[in-house]
Amino acid sequence: MRQLIKDKLSLLPMEPGCYLMKDYNNQIIYVGKAKRLKNRVKSYFTGSHNGKTARLVREIHDFEYIVTSTELESLILELNLIKKHDPKYNIMLTDDKHYPYIKITSERHPRLLIARRFKKDGGKYFGPYPNATAANETLRLLNKLYPLRKCHQIPPKVCLYYHIHQCLGPCEFKVDQEQYDFYTEKISRFLKGDYNHVKKDLTQKMEDAAESLEFERAKEYRDLLRHIEATVEKQKMALNDGIDRDVFGYAQENGYTCIQVFFIRQGKVIEREVSIFDAIDAVEEEALTFIGRFYQGEHLMPKEILIPPQIDAELLQSLLECKVLVPKQGQKKELVALAMKNAGIALNEKQQLMEINEERTLKAAEKLGTLLSIGIPHRIEAYDNSHHQGQDSVSAMIVFTDGRPDKKQYRKYKIKTAEDGDDYQAMREVIYRRYFRVLNEGLPAADLIVIDGGAGQVNVVTEVLKTLGFHDLPVIGLVKDARHVTSHIYDGRDGEEIHLRKTTNVFRLLSKIQEEVHRYVIGFHRNLSKKRNLTSILDEIPGVGPKRKTILIREFQTLERMLEAPDEAYEKLRFPPATVARIRIFLQEEIDKKTEIIPH
Repeated sequence: MRQLIKDKLSLLPMEPGCYLMKDYNNQIIYVGKAKRLKNRVKSYFTGSHNGKTARLVREIHDFEYIVTSTELESLILELNLIKKHDPKYNIMLTDDKHYPYIKITSERHPRLLIARRFKKDGGKYFGPYPNATAANETLRLLNKLYPLRKCHQIPPKVCLYYHIHQCLGPCEFKVDQEQYDFYTEKISRFLKGDYNHVKKDLTQKMEDAAESLEFERAKEYRDLLRHIEATVEKQKMALNDGIDRDVFGYAQENGYTCIQVFFIRQGKVIEREVSIFDAIDAVEEEALTFIGRFYQGEHLMPKEILIPPQIDAELLQSLLECKVLVPKQGQKKELVALAMKNAGIALNEKQQLMEINEERTLKAAEKLGTLLSIGIPHRIEAYDNSHHQGQDSVSAMIVFTDGRPDKKQYRKYKIKTAEDGDDYQAMREVIYRRYFRVLNEGLPAADLIVIDGGAGQVNVVTEVLKTLGFHDLPVIGLVKDARHVTSHIYDGRDGEEIHLRKTTNVFRLLSKIQEEVHRYVIGFHRNLSKKRNLTSILDEIPGVGPKRKTILIREFQTLERMLEAPDEAYEKLRFPPATVARIRIFLQEEIDKKTEIIPH
């Protein structure tokens, strides 16, 4: 333990607050809260740890702390700091799903829509629904029952929906707000679980139609009644009061924590969500932080939250400003017990799979770091080039974070300085461009750079990095044999060749990185080449300048689609008929050239 950390530990107060763990690069890697800072922070540096906690402690180089007046303040501060810094060792809500809602818009002429995200836009949201199919079936049913408008933009005259009595026709007729309020109130009652009034009304209409010998109409009403039973009433009732609730349970074992959430909507358990992550704090503390972050995102706050007795309900209620209960008896207590039981089952089922996956990702990265005598390469950057006979020369960078692809970090580069397919110059340019920005804009540097190539390209990369001041950044090359299969690693620091058995997870990780960067750069090259060829052909058409050429490429993308597009498509783009005629003639000639068979 560093002397600085020992000195800081001795000065920690017995007060509530937050602590921020930092690594050797002064990056914040973990944020936590504590009732007593001194006891909590000291616990990291005393005793033995395993799993993720042990990895965290190995990386701690320094820490800071912020004292708060109350535990509630420390919880709020912790959530804000996690949101701001996104530390890599904090809980990642990776299993967060966007369940569909049914929405009544707040427009003058309201519509019924499927919404994937809850927004504060004045609309009324109902759900979430277990899946898009259930939501769409319910939406179709409501659209048949209630004549709200269906079109996105109001047309100049009434459409088919008006004639089949599924729209009030606001495009031609005045519709009072009271009439809309009547229908939206009925829809709201239906979506809140009150189906009896709808069933009673449909039953009466069915009987009236049958008495009038309108058997087709009677069959439609009968089908609607069956549809209600099939899509809405088939769910088992959990509670009969119709209140929206979220029920939380948790389990912790062998260094993992599982949080289980049951969504109860209109009195029914409609869906569950499972999140499993590495345990660092006590499970009650992690559950408290998880629930706080859960509602910072796009999850709709219910009327009531049910939690196990080990979680501080009073603290959580103060944070969320929502009714939080610890049930003592009855169905609510049974629901919490069921959530706890399911969390334990999910953890047992998934833990082995997670450990296998970790062996192939993070632990493989750790072993790679040990093999190269460096720290854990949390961020691995890989580079590759592509061109065709010197044309459309491009490069690409992909990033693996903790052994997994991090696609938000991928980057593409059009090479500007290399000529005639000079791979060395292309690599020199892309590394300089990337690390000049790293140096001047504070972007994250890699822990390890992987090059799809041998000693020549690795040495070029190392040379560029040294000119920019990155003397200690390790660079390795993945060298292929005569059969174009990866055979060994070339270490750019000392020129050592490292051979790996192909059955090891380290080799599999490097092969996956190599395949991914190759796929990414080849895809970029093909798209660029295709666009260039298309552009050069369009340049020859009289009357098609740069602006129209850009529009054609954006709208149609291929010559075939441009030729097959109807005149209406060109009218929307405001192309004159004479220009469209020239485009069609020229494209037909161009396509005929491609398909023409030349005799020997």
